[in-house]
Amino acid sequence: QVQLVESGGGLVQAGGSLNLSCAVSGGTFSRYAMGWFRQAPGKEREFVAAISRNGGSTSYTDSVKGRYTISRNNAKNTVDLQMIRLKPEDTAVYSCAARGTYSTITYYRDLLYDYWGQGTQVTVFP
Repeated sequence: QVQLVESGGGLVQAGGSLNLSCAVSGGTFSRYAMGWFRQAPGKEREFVAAISRNGGSTSYTDSVKGRYTISRNNAKNTVDLQMIRLKPEDTAVYSCAARGTYSTITYYRDLLYDYWGQGTQVTVFP
């Protein structure tokens, strides 16, 4: 049973920073492409960032480029999302996801992911 547990969410003023982390257990972490998604109240879940299974490729949605950085540590089975210059519109529940794959590409469609965490709340106030 693969489990993903997010941490690091919280309340931050606009312009501030947060670091989210996702710990993965129960599987071979290096076989998983990883992604971060978010869902704001009343909105659909949206792609935020993704990283390939070997960490060689990353991708971001346009609204977070230059502000967010996704990284992974295959020795610790974790994937992190560093967020700087946060904006109120970044407020959402952030979830990490894993897709088992032999490829080294990234995935931005949520339907392609096999496992999901419960999410962590990020709230950015003006």
